[in-house]
Amino acid sequence: MPAIVLIGAQWGDEGKGKATDLLGDRVDYVVRFQGGNNAGHTVVIGDKKYALHLLPSGILTPGCTPVIGNGVVVDPAVLFAEIETLDAQGVDTSKLLVSANAHLIAPYHVTFDKVSERFLGKRAIGTTGRGIGPTYADKISRLGVRVQDLFDESILRQKVESAMFQKNELLVKTYNRRELSADEVVEHFLGLADRLKPYVADTALVLNQALSEGKTVLLEGGQGTLLDVDHGTYPFVTSSNATSGGACTGSGIGPTRIDGVIGILKAYTTRVGAGPFPTELFDEDGEKLRVIGGERGVTTGRDRRCGWFDALIARYATRINGLTDIFLTKLDVLDTWAEIPICVAYEVDGQRVTELPASQSDFHHAKPVYETMPGWLEDISGARTFEDLPQKAQDYVRRLEELSECRISAIGVGQDRNATIQLHDMIPAARI
Repeated sequence: MPAIVLIGAQWGDEGKGKATDLLGDRVDYVVRFQGGNNAGHTVVIGDKKYALHLLPSGILTPGCTPVIGNGVVVDPAVLFAEIETLDAQGVDTSKLLVSANAHLIAPYHVTFDKVSERFLGKRAIGTTGRGIGPTYADKISRLGVRVQDLFDESILRQKVESAMFQKNELLVKTYNRRELSADEVVEHFLGLADRLKPYVADTALVLNQALSEGKTVLLEGGQGTLLDVDHGTYPFVTSSNATSGGACTGSGIGPTRIDGVIGILKAYTTRVGAGPFPTELFDEDGEKLRVIGGERGVTTGRDRRCGWFDALIARYATRINGLTDIFLTKLDVLDTWAEIPICVAYEVDGQRVTELPASQSDFHHAKPVYETMPGWLEDISGARTFEDLPQKAQDYVRRLEELSECRISAIGVGQDRNATIQLHDMIPAARI
């Protein structure tokens, strides 16, 4: 049975939670493979709205095992708070598994994240201030603390002291801040160990055994393609690989076991934080998209920047991720526009380009070139088949499919889990 990757194909916030939830009752495991509590999913089930920041969306599906993979960075206090919230809402969280190799966000990581952003001033990247980047930096520098270290106090203390020797030098001499106590950090972690231990497992082994037993595994990214540290709009990116390649390293599942890659695209474009955004709108249309689309970050609470659909980004995401299917979300947000522009090219230094520029400078200065399609001016939230959509809405979807160079297999037409049109089956084993 298949392993399927589900990733954001823009700058994140595309509606991955809705897609995961749609597939959830046919999936045995849902795995978060990168990021931390700097990302968020909103899932609406009936009259209940669930905001997830660190936990995989599969935790809302009975019978599905949610997994936090080794590629995720975990703040245990945030994890427990999220578990408590879901428990209070009647959600069973007992099946959760957390990789023993996942790295832990320490209090000093959060401190460094906030201090360094303030220090950068106008050059700040726009991080969430939750310690994600510094934790990944320590991981790569081999100064990180992993989940398994909580259960050996001697190793935990050695690792914390090694990391904090360097950090205290920077805090005091560069940032003019007070020194942090290694003892306090160790005690902080030890106080969380017993509570975390029941969830801890060799998740790579569990997942590979599950695939060998014929189970279906869904690998869920936390951000979007253009926030990938290698393939995104660097340096305005996250600190991990949010593209499909990261699913293998972040879960321990080999690439030959991946059978499909689903990209989530909004019917328009948004991003949070600093960085280039060619189709960004600063007018009434931008504000209208923000209001109708409810464009406020689940985790950050920040208003999202809004713009028209960018076909160059969609095509880039198809190529970088090897997309097999697209889930187009929030088509209903466009119901009240008489005309809907689509960015089909950029103008860069007087030249028309139809692929994403390789140069950061060129992308920053790119001006969108639009073609305009007629809007449908109808409420489509009740549509459940493609034929239910007005012809002009169908035409818009088909044009996006053509420009993205990947088939659109599902369309979101509202917040509720049932407000979805499915054109093709996205689970490879079920394809004809």
